[in-house]
Order: sequence, then structure tokens, then C-alpha cells
Amino acid sequence: MAEKTKITTLDKVVVRFSGDSGDGMQLSGTIFSNLSAILGNEISTFPDFPAEIRAPQGTLSGVSGFQVHLGSRKVLTPGDKADVLVAMNPAALKVNVKFLKPGTIVIIDTDSFQKSDLDKALFQTDDPFAELGLTNVQVVAAPITSMVKEGLAEFGLDNKSAVRSKNMFALGLVCWLFERPMEGAIHMLENKFSKKPTIAKANIKALTDGYNYGNNIHAQVSTYRIECMKCEPGFYTDVNGNKATSYGLIAAAEKAGLKLFLGSYPITPATDILQELSARKELGVKGLQFEDEIAGICTAIGASFAGALGATSTSGPGLALKSEAIGLAVIAELPLVVVDVQRGGPSTGLPTKSEQTDLLQALYGRNGESPVVVIAASTPTDCFDAAFWAGKLAVEHMTPVILLTDSYIANGSSAWRIPDLDKYPEIKPPYADQYAGDKPWKAYRRDAETLSRYWAVPGMEGFAHRIGGLEKDYETSAISTEPLNHQKMVDTRQAKIDKIANYIPDLEVLGDQDAELLIVGWGGTYGHLYEAMEMMQENGKKVAFAHFKFINPLPKNTAEVLKRYKKVVVAEQNKGQFATYLRSKVTGLNPYQFNRVKGQPFVVGRLVEEFTKLLEA
Repeated sequence: MAEKTKITTLDKVVVRFSGDSGDGMQLSGTIFSNLSAILGNEISTFPDFPAEIRAPQGTLSGVSGFQVHLGSRKVLTPGDKADVLVAMNPAALKVNVKFLKPGTIVIIDTDSFQKSDLDKALFQTDDPFAELGLTNVQVVAAPITSMVKEGLAEFGLDNKSAVRSKNMFALGLVCWLFERPMEGAIHMLENKFSKKPTIAKANIKALTDGYNYGNNIHAQVSTYRIECMKCEPGFYTDVNGNKATSYGLIAAAEKAGLKLFLGSYPITPATDILQELSARKELGVKGLQFEDEIAGICTAIGASFAGALGATSTSGPGLALKSEAIGLAVIAELPLVVVDVQRGGPSTGLPTKSEQTDLLQALYGRNGESPVVVIAASTPTDCFDAAFWAGKLAVEHMTPVILLTDSYIANGSSAWRIPDLDKYPEIKPPYADQYAGDKPWKAYRRDAETLSRYWAVPGMEGFAHRIGGLEKDYETSAISTEPLNHQKMVDTRQAKIDKIANYIPDLEVLGDQDAELLIVGWGGTYGHLYEAMEMMQENGKKVAFAHFKFINPLPKNTAEVLKRYKKVVVAEQNKGQFATYLRSKVTGLNPYQFNRVKGQPFVVGRLVEEFTKLLEA
């Protein structure tokens, strides 16, 4: 009789699926994440894949991974190290060895750990675990490929098609480890392969076989139980940042009573926004792919001139190409949302990795005095609110808004409570027919409070006008090269952006208000910095945390907050761009810096170590 399984109850656990790009690790990780979210766990995911379309099979450069952190309380990061690793080949084991804890459960496919496989991964011996010094992990070694081929023989699939289902066997084994019921995963597979019923049945069989295999070897390793979190009632889904960004733009257009137009060009890692919005025709969205980045943004500007909410999506290299057109939207004073999903650079750099290196480009990367609003989303779910704010500020203040996300939060996902749009504020376009000034209406007549010009949509009777890229006279709106007028228009466009500080929330400080150290961040590093603050507090340290969503203009209380603390450290995934910007905006501020540019998220443990040293210095 088999020994009873040991069950370990944890409040958080990290699982990492890893293998070749063609091993289906992203799909396995996504299904496991969705299952966990359905069961009431908090989740945070991190898909990590190579830039190569298909690196040589079994090599170190071709390893693709998917990490998920799930828990019974708030989870903000995908975790530093794994409690469970699925390594489908030796290369996956070697690449991920640095992410393993003592006692980690490592699941391997022994069919892929032959001499030739070890050679491809550059192992020098026939014992990869000993060579890597992994003497304190729990290994579940199974001939996964052989068992899958044998188990699927009844379906008449060719060898290649059968072997593709080995990721589902591994998923079934992980589901057994975490006591995940199979019904949810089976339903997801039926939906995914609804047009290929044989493939659906084969994947379900492999999934079930993996689960049953776990039952048969249950005496060897412990299983995990993660209690469910009590959530606010509502409808929940698993959403990644790109999808949330798309939904936020749709919501902003809906609240403004406008059509949404996205003119874009495919670029990693922003392409999903184009794909998602192109599929939302039933909501009146027009998402169109154009021949290049410049055409994409120019059509969006045209759509805004015609009375729509114009938007375009890109990454760092595309933002550079769009710079002249952004300047056109600045001088024409038209609403425009530019979504920049940041990736590793410069040039094509690390197209599938994440950085925060486009900040100064977003702030200053145009010719002339060309101020725009800059917003940065902090988490996958916050991408919805950030995109909504971008649409709101663009429309109500007649300006381009650059929304910065990054590859980490764009591809990562979290459980998201679908919001009630009735609780979101109205968006009121400043249409020209609202103008009530004493002087006759002209294209650049402005609201006295916001300095936004009034929006004359073509077709409005009595509001025929002409705008463009040449400087205009402040009074007549005709083309002007007069020096004093140009000075006045430059000052006015800057003042319009500065006044937006009156319409955004104040900077919030979390943690200990009497702390000596204030951690400052922006964008997608929020979760890691927040968890670092929590860990330091658990260690008895007094520390506070301020995270910026609104970057240009800064919240009105920024200087007051930053000068309140004895020590301020700005942590970012670049060489100090936000710290440099803050120094230019807050007189006398000289913060400490923590900078990493590795193409990977921060490691919370490392943050705690460095911040503690700084606090105690």
C-alpha cells in the first residue's frame, strides 16, 4: 500500500515552466494560472521567452519560460525563486538553476536528458544535477515523451503531433501537486482546440495521464495546498497588461462618446494591443495595421482631427520613428494616445526583454519645445486605469499623451476584477460649440482655465478651420513667424501641460510616514518595490514607498513629499533617467539611485539587501 501523500500548506508558491520554444510552456503556464485564478488565488505571471524565432532545439539560447506566483494573499510579483520547476530538457535546467530554492521540486523529462541533449546544453558530465550542485532538490524524473506517445497511440497521430502534447502531461503533474481539479483545464483545452476535436482529446488524455502519474508516485514528493483569498464580489478574469491597455482605451472612448481608432504597426512586445483592438469591431473600434510606424501614427492624428480618439501603439524603436508626428500633434493640439511598451535596447536590442529605458525619449525625444503628458502603468491590471487616464487627459486637454508600459507588465498577467464603468469619471471633450468668449471663434481660442483649445470637428457648421505643423498666431490662428508670438505660443503650450497637475491625483505615500528612507519608483517596478518595503517592515525597519504613475506633469505635492524624508532612493531599470528628471524638477533634491539594466525584473531579495544597507549607512 502506498505511503500517504505529505501535504504542505503555503500562503504563496512559485512555479516555473521551462523548455524549448516549441515545448508549449507558455500554454501550460497560462492554463495553470487561469485555473489558480478561478479557484480564488491571487496570481502574478512572467512569460520569459527568447528573441530568436526558433533557436536550435535543446540549446541554452532557445529556452522559453513561464513563471507564476500564486497565493492566498496579495501577490504583486512573479517571485524571485521557484518552489517547483518543470525542466523539459537539460538546457532548461541549466538556465533556471539560479531560480531554485533549497528543496525545490524539479520535474524532468528523462527522454530529453540523453547524452546528445546534455551535449547541446554544454554539460561536461552525464549527471547534470551533480554538475550544477543541485544536491538539495526533490527530483521527479519521468519518461514523459515516451509515456505521451504510448498514451496517445489510440488517436492515430503522427509522432510530431503526439509529442506536442507532452506539455499537457507536465501540466497534469503540476495540477496534481497543487490539488487542482481537472475540469477547468479540460474546459480550456476544449475551447482552445474546438476546431480540432482530435487534438483536443489527445491533449486532455495527456493532461489526465500526467495527473494520474502524480497519484502513482505521490510518496516521493510533498504536494502543496494554497488557500483561497477572500475577494471582493464581482466578475474576475486573468488579464495581461496589453489586453488591459486595450480595454482601457475602449472605456475612455466610450466615456467620451467617441469612436476609438488605433493606427499601428506590429512590433514586439506591443503587437497584442493592435490584435486585440482589431478584433473589437463590435464595439465600434477601428484597429488598422499600416505599412510602417510613421503611417500608423499619422492616420491616428487624422482620426483625431476628424473627431475620434486617435491612438497608436509601439515600442522604443517605433517611438523614435513617431517623434516628428508626435510634434505635429503637439503643435496642432489634437488628442492622441501613444502607447509605448518598453523593451530592451538600444536599437533592436533585447526585443523580448523588459526595461524602463524610454523615459527621457518620451519626455524630450522631439525637435523643438514639444511638451506632452507622460503616464506610466504600474501593474498588468493598472494598465486599464492608466490607459483610461491617458484617454481622458488627451481628450479634455487636447494634447498627445504617451503611456509607458513595459514588456514585463504587458505580457505578465494578474487576476482582475472587471470594473464598473459607472464608477469612472465622465470625459468631456471641449467642443468648439461650447466656446462662449467675447471674440469671434478661431481654431486656437482657449479655455481660460485649462488653456486647452476648443475642438472643432469637421462638419460642425460655422467652425471651418485649418490647423497644421506651422506655428500659428495666438489671436488669429493664421500662420505666423513673428518672434514674440512664437514665444507666447511656446509658453502657452507648456503652461497647458503644467496645468494638468490640477486634474490628477496627489502622490500617495505607503508604509511608515515617519520613515528615514523613502523608496521611489515608477512604472512596472511597483510590485517588486512594494514587496521590498513589506519585507523590510517585517524585519523591523521603518521605510516608506512612493510610486509615480503621473510623470509629466508631476503631482502637485511631489516636492513636499520628497523633501519630507532624510534619505530618498530612486529605483529603476535604467541608468537613472527618472532620478535625473526629478533633480531637474525638485530644487535641492539629490536622491540615491538603484539601477539595473538586465532585461529582467528586479529581484526583491536584492532590493531588500541594498535598501537596508542604505538605511543603516
